[in-house]
Amino acid sequence: MDIAMRIEKDGIGQAEIPGDVLWGIHTLRAMDNFPLAGRPVHPSLIHAYGQVKLACATTNRRLGFFDQNPKKADAIEQACREMAAGRLDRHIVVDLLQGGAGTSTNMNVNEVLANRALEILGEPHGRYDIVSPLDDINRHQSTNDTYPTALRLATIRLLHELESRVLSLQEAFQAKEKQFDHVVKVGRTELQDAVLTTLGREMAAYAEAFNRDRWRIYKCEERLRTVNLGGTAIGTGLAAPRQFIFRAADTLRELTGIGFARAENLIDATQNVDVFVEVSGILKALAASLFKVASDLRFLSSGPEAGIGEIRLPDRQAGSSIMPGKVNPVIPEAVSQAALWAMGQDATIGLAAAMGNLELNPFLPLIASCLLENIEILTRASDIFRRHCVEGIEADEARCRRHVDASTSVATALLSVVSYAEASRIAERARKEGTPIREIVIEEKILSAERFDQLVSPESVCRLGSE
Repeated sequence: MDIAMRIEKDGIGQAEIPGDVLWGIHTLRAMDNFPLAGRPVHPSLIHAYGQVKLACATTNRRLGFFDQNPKKADAIEQACREMAAGRLDRHIVVDLLQGGAGTSTNMNVNEVLANRALEILGEPHGRYDIVSPLDDINRHQSTNDTYPTALRLATIRLLHELESRVLSLQEAFQAKEKQFDHVVKVGRTELQDAVLTTLGREMAAYAEAFNRDRWRIYKCEERLRTVNLGGTAIGTGLAAPRQFIFRAADTLRELTGIGFARAENLIDATQNVDVFVEVSGILKALAASLFKVASDLRFLSSGPEAGIGEIRLPDRQAGSSIMPGKVNPVIPEAVSQAALWAMGQDATIGLAAAMGNLELNPFLPLIASCLLENIEILTRASDIFRRHCVEGIEADEARCRRHVDASTSVATALLSVVSYAEASRIAERARKEGTPIREIVIEEKILSAERFDQLVSPESVCRLGSE
């Protein structure tokens, strides 16, 4: 069945629009102009845009701009709430990469909200004389203040979830710290045997790294709560009433429960996007932690028979189509790839922020895409790392013990009772003869068996300093 078409006009000309869609001519132009990534705008940005538009509509209503038609205000506000709730996602169809600093996204949002409001009022799509995408939905706004405000809101919400997942990962390593606090093992520096430690201590260090990451993520919200809403085109508030400029951010704070505040310098907040570089850098720090810890777990579980094999990771899937019985550390490998992905996109964010010009950064859609994707992928990586890997780690205590007995790193434990030169001599003899250090010190009557075992006990190797 043929779909009825409607005619819409803009400053360039006119075009036919399918009668059943909520978007309009500005969205159509964007779809024609930007077939780039082949993916839509991130859903979190759409939902945040719905709340930003609701804040603006509510502020305009409170200032009396809809006094002559309260039903129209009701319809617009209902449409905004539906967008904020994710019910209009399928109608935001522009590509996530677009020229115009996000204007195509803003106009797609404006058109969808206008046509949805028309539906609520019982009017046909395209009757912009009744509800206008520009004069009503975009009243006293610009892309240049609504887009970055929506991005800040979307980022804060996604960071809340990321913080929760990193905290859970931290707690999983803390549980392993307690579980493995009695397992003495060889500590390694530069991949060489160094000194004795415990497996619990290794897990504790991982937990502390993720504790720092969680705290950094928590503090990000402070940087993101300052918005340029009300600044319109370049931060001067052009075409917006003074009271709207003063009250719009307050309304957004009221609606979201997040402590948004209007930037003191709206011009700075409109043209400079360094805050997103700062937040991205904190995400890169988390990515670095994830990569480092995932690499360590792969290394410690290597073999298992012909490698280090001090820990066992949960078996998740068969590791080879040709090598029977092989099981690979697929979760740490996947987490490592997610971390590398985030690091690469961090570089893109930095470049895009640096390439802003004068009063506006035209590359904000690229920054938004990279930033929101990074938060999302790191959230998922932290979650699967905990659930599918960390919580199921087991210690091979016998292997750890054999490594301790065979390693010359035990010689370091003797430094509290013998000189460096004597410890070096003992280590050299152990290397040449292949004799365990324990046997040498007992044979040479340097230490009793009981005293030696005491020096390499979990309590001794974890003690801060010597007795």
